[in-house]
Amino acid sequence: MAWPPIRAASRSTYMLKSIDDFLNKTTMYRLLIYYLGGLLGIAFVVSLFGNLGFSPVALLVSTAILLAACWGINRVFAYVFHVPMNHESSIITALILALLITPKLGQYDLLFLLAASGLAMASKYVLTIRDVHIFNPAAIAVVLTAIGPRQDASWWVGTATMLPFVLVGGFLVVRKIRREAMVIGFLLSTFIATAVFTILSHGDALTALKQAALTSPVFFLAFVMLTEPLTSPGTKDKQTWFGILVGLLVPPQVHIFSFYTSPEIALVIGNVFAYIVNPRVRVFPVLTQKLRIAANSVDFVFNSDKKLSYRPGQYMEWTLPHTGIDSRGNRRYFTLASSPTEATLRLGIKFYEPSSSYKKAMLDMTDKTQIVAAQVAGDFVLPLSKKQKLVFIAGGIGVTPFRSMVKYLIDKNEQRDVKVLYAANNLQDIAYGDVFEQARQQLNIATTYVLAKPDQSQNPAPNTRVGYVDAAAIQATVPDYRSRIFYISGSHQMVVSVQGALLGLGVPRGHIKTDYFPGYDV
Repeated sequence: MAWPPIRAASRSTYMLKSIDDFLNKTTMYRLLIYYLGGLLGIAFVVSLFGNLGFSPVALLVSTAILLAACWGINRVFAYVFHVPMNHESSIITALILALLITPKLGQYDLLFLLAASGLAMASKYVLTIRDVHIFNPAAIAVVLTAIGPRQDASWWVGTATMLPFVLVGGFLVVRKIRREAMVIGFLLSTFIATAVFTILSHGDALTALKQAALTSPVFFLAFVMLTEPLTSPGTKDKQTWFGILVGLLVPPQVHIFSFYTSPEIALVIGNVFAYIVNPRVRVFPVLTQKLRIAANSVDFVFNSDKKLSYRPGQYMEWTLPHTGIDSRGNRRYFTLASSPTEATLRLGIKFYEPSSSYKKAMLDMTDKTQIVAAQVAGDFVLPLSKKQKLVFIAGGIGVTPFRSMVKYLIDKNEQRDVKVLYAANNLQDIAYGDVFEQARQQLNIATTYVLAKPDQSQNPAPNTRVGYVDAAAIQATVPDYRSRIFYISGSHQMVVSVQGALLGLGVPRGHIKTDYFPGYDV
């Protein structure tokens, strides 16, 4: 739905809004491909002047070999294991390896590239638990090649020449996936550990820190490999501890008995920790129903091949193989509209014109279509305290996490003090109205529909309000707003607008929770 323009409070706010608007136009995986490809392009130019220690031809050849090998080997494994192939995944792994392994054209160097490609792709299919791979593919590949062929990755991307470009692109990636706490925890812990170990060994801590920042791969490791969703925890607190643990293991002085760690070993150990604290699962849902729930919105109902454990409001990554994949790829993050109390999984999807190839494939789905759901994640969940007063503010199809939460409360007959503000263009755009009406009758959860463009020919319903969810609407519908926790889910523009209104009313920032909702995927 349309939303009033956001009035920037400062130049920095305007810049962040512009960055977010740009990031919302692409998926996380495509952004990462552009970032990694851009780094290799910059390295090619720099290598023309001999500043990286290898020739541009060697860089081109090694990158081409890695891309071809990862794509081909991944295709073979996908066929053998009868699972959907993800082209983006193999491309990303190949580009990461190209930035870790020094480009050389010797016979053994080329064999090293093939070995690294094979091990990286194999790790996703062989080193698994419950059909989910445990290790970052590029990291485990270079660990195993160091043990087997005994050739190490040089992490040549970690140089002062490449650092500015690593930082700029890395900021965009972290901003896109909202994992700032993980990255900050990692960087702080690795720099503090570096300084402490250096002081204990009577070295110059300032020199060691400078070297760690300018001539080591810590930033590339943090932005690209540490943040990989499938091998890191799914909630913010566990992500922070994960980052801290890996950061503590990165400094070169760290060793376990006589065994010294390296960036890739530190990450692999962290991957094990991540799985222990946050076991992951991959399911192969089967479509059972497609239901029109609102104008241009469809509910997809699935049966799952295994019982899925999640909290109301969490999301999953959905991979849908299809022909004619466009630039947005074949993976999306969708919040589960279903409640853990239900036997089925449910997705509420908004469709726009023109639609992406992914959305078109969704509309064409049948019970024979293969789709994969993995990585339950997200902190946009009900607080543990049942006494905490809450307000749910939804914009458009951003209502899906609230459908999950409210349905859960109904099924559990759990009494909580909740008010719902649901913003839409008109009543035809309202989804899951039956669930919210049941919540009103059974749990006294009041829902107010805030309509931007109501049908003037119809008499307004008693629980509707014309306009937007602004400060006036909040004050009128939630008089005790200062004592409540606010949950906001919708488009980026809507979330920022409502968040600004709440802050203007004096609601503490800590009382505002926003959903990870990176733009409306067309």
